Amino acid sequence: MSRIKLELPEHFSFSTKIPIRITDINYGGHAGNDSILAMIHEARIQFLQQYAYNEKNFAGVGLIMNDVVIEFKKELFYGDVVDVAVTATAFERVSFDIVYKLNTHRNGKNIIVATAKTGMVCFDYSSKKIASVPEEARRKLSAV
Repeated sequence: MSRIKLELPEHFSFSTKIPIRITDINYGGHAGNDSILAMIHEARIQFLQQYAYNEKNFAGVGLIMNDVVIEFKKELFYGDVVDVAVTATAFERVSFDIVYKLNTHRNGKNIIVATAKTGMVCFDYSSKKIASVPEEARRKLSAV
């Protein structure tokens, strides 16, 4: 069976630190896959906030996550602090991708623990229809 392999951009325009909480730990003794998804959601919200955007107001339209890919590489444990790097790529007429690289530092080493990508679609919540990516948002998020 073939596996997903994400291609990461060379540069990420934003990063944030997120600690692993005891509630993130599953019965396997490491952070669960649901916690990783919640972590990239938190990182995405912080990424958008740096531009004064959120998922309900993205330069006048909303955002919906159309798809998500998470490539798990290493375990995360209680007490780890994850550095989540984020950037926007692959802009199209109504959609774009947000790419994430999750690292932690353990025993003096920088470890990539996961990579992820969310496909974001612009959406007009009042008319319940897909909308074009606002040019203002495309310009801001594309500026590196």
